[in-house]
Amino acid sequence: MAPNRSIPSPTPYGRIFPPDPAWLARQPPEPVLEPDLPIVDAHHHLWDRPDGNRYLLDDFLADLRSGHNVVATVFVQCHAMYRAAGPEEMRPVGETEFVAGQAAMSASGQYGPTRVAAGIVGFADLALGDRVEPVLEAHVRAAGGRFRGVRHSAAWDADPVIGNGHPHPHLLRRPEFRAGLRRLTAMGLAFDLWVFHPQLPEAVELVRAFPDTRFVLGHCGGPLGYGPYAGRRDEVFAAWKAPMAELARCPNVVVKLGGMMMRLAAYDYGAAEAPPGSARLAELWRPWIETCIELFGADRCLFESNFPVEKMGIGYAALWNAFKRIAAGASPAEKAALFAGTARRVYRL
Repeated sequence: MAPNRSIPSPTPYGRIFPPDPAWLARQPPEPVLEPDLPIVDAHHHLWDRPDGNRYLLDDFLADLRSGHNVVATVFVQCHAMYRAAGPEEMRPVGETEFVAGQAAMSASGQYGPTRVAAGIVGFADLALGDRVEPVLEAHVRAAGGRFRGVRHSAAWDADPVIGNGHPHPHLLRRPEFRAGLRRLTAMGLAFDLWVFHPQLPEAVELVRAFPDTRFVLGHCGGPLGYGPYAGRRDEVFAAWKAPMAELARCPNVVVKLGGMMMRLAAYDYGAAEAPPGSARLAELWRPWIETCIELFGADRCLFESNFPVEKMGIGYAALWNAFKRIAAGASPAEKAALFAGTARRVYRL
């Protein structure tokens, strides 16, 4: 597997946005597979960044109108629209306020049948410990009944080429973080767990220590395929699968299927003349996604678009076609869980 030349930036999103629409347009149009199958897109972002990179409701709706039956979505934190003033720990509440406004627009029905951001996962610094409770309460008030949980990224690797989601290792082991997680759990909120695959053993430790917390493991457990991990696919797969099997033994964990375009670097979208078709992407991602479904079962797996991040390498219609190709052998009940049912249950939609 060749390293992805678009990746080596210490800021993960710094060199890949906005996606090149002319390049994406080179992807031959595909007929939408199983167009009536209900989908809850369990992970996407909305933002309007100072550098002009914009992905707001109208941009997302343009992708949603590609032909799949997306009935609802879950927004996940991406450091968008933080408050400009006030206590530092309260500034992320601005993101929930912003998304709640976009969700209210969607809920009006004027923008189509999809209920965008029917669930909101925001950011709160759980390392505040017990002091995080008023922050969580502020998120709940701001979300208009849609706040479902927190993502506090612990993703870290010793090689700076990876681009870390947290500046220090071992966040999940810090006692103050765990105190904050206890507050989150007591409020009935879920925790979106984002780590890279070498950190999965620490994730196992955390999940076992918090059996009452609902954990949503992001992006298939964060397998890495670039930088120091390039060309080591079999080794990475083995190192990833063993702790994933341990997590699967913990009934309080579900796993999101997708989100590997950048981190897995399964093909060099920076050099490719056109995006791959859904059949090719399904081939590249199938070993990881099928393994997750085999380990966790369909009722503990949920598909995610991770848009607009995945838009660096594929369009929305082809992405969901790839997922449908991977799940082609599943029963109708399993498909119902994978594409919508698990997300509805976990995020209480």
